[in-house]
Amino acid sequence: MEPNQFITPSQSATVIVGTQFGDEGKGKLVDYLSDKYDIVVRYQGGANAGHTICFDNKTVVLHLIPSGIFNEGCVCVIGNGVVIDPVALLEEIKKVEELGFTVKGRLFISHNAHLIMPYHKLLDSLHETAQGDQKIGTTGRGIGPSYEDKFARKGIRVVDLLNPQVLEEKIRENLAAKNKVFKNIYEKEEVDVEEMVREYQEFDKIIDPYVTNTQLYLNRQLREGKTVLLEGAQGCLLDVDHGTYPYVTSSNPTSGGACTGSGIAPNYIGKVIGISKAYMTRVGNGAFPSELDDETGEQLGRIGHEFGATTGRKRRCGWIDLVALRYSLTVNGVTEIALTKLDVLDTFDEVKVCTSYMLDGREIHDFPTDHPTLSRVKPVFTTMKGWKASNAHARTFSDMQPEAQNYVTFLERELQLPVTFISVGPGRNETVFR
Repeated sequence: MEPNQFITPSQSATVIVGTQFGDEGKGKLVDYLSDKYDIVVRYQGGANAGHTICFDNKTVVLHLIPSGIFNEGCVCVIGNGVVIDPVALLEEIKKVEELGFTVKGRLFISHNAHLIMPYHKLLDSLHETAQGDQKIGTTGRGIGPSYEDKFARKGIRVVDLLNPQVLEEKIRENLAAKNKVFKNIYEKEEVDVEEMVREYQEFDKIIDPYVTNTQLYLNRQLREGKTVLLEGAQGCLLDVDHGTYPYVTSSNPTSGGACTGSGIAPNYIGKVIGISKAYMTRVGNGAFPSELDDETGEQLGRIGHEFGATTGRKRRCGWIDLVALRYSLTVNGVTEIALTKLDVLDTFDEVKVCTSYMLDGREIHDFPTDHPTLSRVKPVFTTMKGWKASNAHARTFSDMQPEAQNYVTFLERELQLPVTFISVGPGRNETVFR
């Protein structure tokens, strides 16, 4: 083969990654962009994440199905890096179909994705309760225990549903070990093996039409010139490797996780869009330097409706933290920023931005990822004039309030990256796209 006959992969895959503690508004951006892409892929996490989407006077929360499902021309893929609760997935498929959208033929599930079993959810709940004051703040959805079994090579995968004998053997083997834990450590009743075998053999009949070797499918589609949008759950600061360990999730929401969680080769990745709220929130436990434990924090929560889409838990609120954000942009190789929920700041006389930390009497600009150090830092804020008006009418940057424009350009200058997408309201069209 002559050198010029080699095929060079086009960089036609885009990754959307959360740059904070999750809940940045990834669902809205994916929904907004999905009509411009052929395929949308969810690459990690499980039903512990909720993506809220507002369109046609409806508000819908998705937990497993990619947010592109509401654009009929888009194919959706649940990648191998996701852990799937079959019960939650089937409920979600039913909900989407009841809204009038086609799912069969448009949703593909990786045969290598791992399953969340009922004993994973029980273990998650029991372990978290036993932690007392040292709780991580998990959702109790079985995510961590499922990933534990995956990396211990004890996991049950979607492909196992297609072979009743293999499935039964794996369930019996796993429950033999788990039931000892339930009985001897937690003093709970053992899980009924026979009932679980019957239940999960039934899932095969329903899920079988969706199961695909998605790694091969995605790479073939990319070779044929199709475009792919990859969405993660949670955010960079909850990444198990790069986040505020141990107060993290059990997988890799960072852009590197997009390749391992989908099977797409890295040289197909072109853009990495980092999503950030115009302020900051965190759900569960762990350090949060810019947190506002006062009326301003309460006000941010009230206006922003800051309650977890999955659990309903109240989110902790604070001003945007550029120290943490710079770290996330670096780790993910972000090429542009999407700024969400700017409208939540519309009523404030002034808004603040954390630009550095004080640690033991000295100013630092780098984000400490070890939790004890991060717990000791104090935020240094820059105060800016608020705009005291709505930007919901704006569709171009010049339509926005001058002080709101100043806020955005200040972030761009500090972060050295363009802000190309600004959400000025919850609706699909309440967006400034630059």
